[in-house]
Amino acid sequence: MANNSSIKAGEIRPTQILYTYGIGSVVDFPHISALVMGLDDWPNDPKHCQSIQEDRLLQQIRAVFGPQVDKLLTPPVSEKNDFGPDPFGKEEHVGIPAMPFPTWMHCTACNTLAPLSSGQFELKSNPFRPEETHYIHKSCTKGKNPKALPVPFLVCCENGHLDEFPWVEFVHGGPGHEDHTTLQYFDSGVSGEMRDMYVKCMDCGASRPLSMAFGNENRNRMPMCTGRRPHLHDYDNAEPCQKHARAIQVGSSNLWFPQIFSVISIPESTSDLANLVTKHWDDLQTVTNAVIIGYLRGMGKISDMGAFTDDEIMAEINRRKNPPSDADSNSSHEDNPLIAEWHAFKKPCLKTQTEDFRLSPEPVPAHFSKQIEQVILVERMREVRALTGFSRIYAPGEEIDAVETGETAKIVPITQGTPTWFPAVEVHGEGLFIQFREDAVDAWCNKAEVKDLDAVFYSAYIDLRRKQGAINPTSGYPGIRYVLLHSFSHALMRRLAMECGYSQTSIRERIYYNKPGTNEEPMAGVLIYTAAPGSEGTLGGLIEMGKTTNMERHILNALDDCRLCASDPTCSENLPSYGVNTIHGAACHSCLFAPETSCERGNRFLDRSVLVQTLGQNNRNFFDED
Repeated sequence: MANNSSIKAGEIRPTQILYTYGIGSVVDFPHISALVMGLDDWPNDPKHCQSIQEDRLLQQIRAVFGPQVDKLLTPPVSEKNDFGPDPFGKEEHVGIPAMPFPTWMHCTACNTLAPLSSGQFELKSNPFRPEETHYIHKSCTKGKNPKALPVPFLVCCENGHLDEFPWVEFVHGGPGHEDHTTLQYFDSGVSGEMRDMYVKCMDCGASRPLSMAFGNENRNRMPMCTGRRPHLHDYDNAEPCQKHARAIQVGSSNLWFPQIFSVISIPESTSDLANLVTKHWDDLQTVTNAVIIGYLRGMGKISDMGAFTDDEIMAEINRRKNPPSDADSNSSHEDNPLIAEWHAFKKPCLKTQTEDFRLSPEPVPAHFSKQIEQVILVERMREVRALTGFSRIYAPGEEIDAVETGETAKIVPITQGTPTWFPAVEVHGEGLFIQFREDAVDAWCNKAEVKDLDAVFYSAYIDLRRKQGAINPTSGYPGIRYVLLHSFSHALMRRLAMECGYSQTSIRERIYYNKPGTNEEPMAGVLIYTAAPGSEGTLGGLIEMGKTTNMERHILNALDDCRLCASDPTCSENLPSYGVNTIHGAACHSCLFAPETSCERGNRFLDRSVLVQTLGQNNRNFFDED
């Protein structure tokens, strides 16, 4: 990561660009804080950013952002040479652009509080140790060039705006003291609590503790939000922001939530040649004649296509560039990217297996033959994830729901103009796909007790959406079918994490279901998987757990864990309508909740009483109690 002065400030992993330190987030390095800038500042040259080919993901993104989006690119990475990194070379300045933010600094010796624009601070960098990059207070009266640290407070709002903390206005209790700029920042205690931190004006003696800036009761005393979008170098001029600025700490988990679009790569054809052309489309899409194919062979870029002649490859390229007029006849389900994956997992075809997609059916555990249709071991899989925006304070809805409801107003764009590309990463891994019997799921959904629970979940969903200011609070409800599949997924993930060799944070879920009122083919399945950057991906731990004898044991243990929770009877008596941001029944951190990286719904729509009998509930369980 490089800052706006072309000084390397530190390093982060590619996947962190999507989930932790993406555009608009604040990266808290040891001595400075940096804001990741928007795509307008990013380098996107082929030398440093590789193109990722995934047509289904592009189609999904175009449905929201327009047809002009034509590519997905990896974050910029500097080229490596045979002699090791050169801290003074041009390649060391290639990276993700960032700028110091917040820019208000405080001296660790004299407690002076001032912005970088005051000229009191100077940046010191170490090309060999970028993590030691820091600012010094060159005009300090109590020490010789002591370190200056960013004050870890900002202001933001639910509309995604972000700005500096209004220090001068805050310490004086309002505007009108703009000329009083000699401030000091103190931490009078060792507890680290807000009541021990205060700011003082040395011009007039006014002082206030930071605790007066935090909490709902104090928010109305804060100034109105400025509408600033520092990652885009501008202000949101669509309309004045009607929110009061909200004080927030730099390290708060709700300062930045990514909007991620992702798909599992599915082979498009049973033809080996067609799949290879898709794999190498980055190099082949500009080919106009067979001579260029021979040139690419000589460069070693298509070495795995040796079984095919140049003319055969050229013919396939032309077919891909000029598809038949009825090529879109099977694209009726593109609004839901899960459907193509559902069909690929439901009916594994050996002819479509590739090095990035390999399935192996496994016999269903006899104990669960009434509920489970089939178990598929996903021995190899590739997932592509793209960052398209972010939100603050509240996490955005799932990407499919955002498409259906159109409620993307609070999603902050990551580029000033119309986007033509988005940053993306590809990960490889393994997983387990479990398909439930449709007759069993349908019969369970039609039970009177289950319908009653569905009505309670629906009511809680509408109530939450109204509190969040949703345009159409009744749309997007996933239904009780989703609650069943989601609860089963969490229960099984927790149990698998104990033996599969992967931490619970590295295991993810993907739920295949139908929303109420849809006329599509019914879906009822769960994909539990783990994936990591790099071509090798993961090491087979989940696959081993998916073998018939192991799977039966894990499901039995998972269901047994759900019968009694350490928080019972409180947990078992919980209703979906309880709490401001709660849409779950009998579920908590002791029984069903999963890490944020694992759950696709933020631990909502969970209830272990739909799986097994719990304290007080013994009439809506899906699995038998024998």
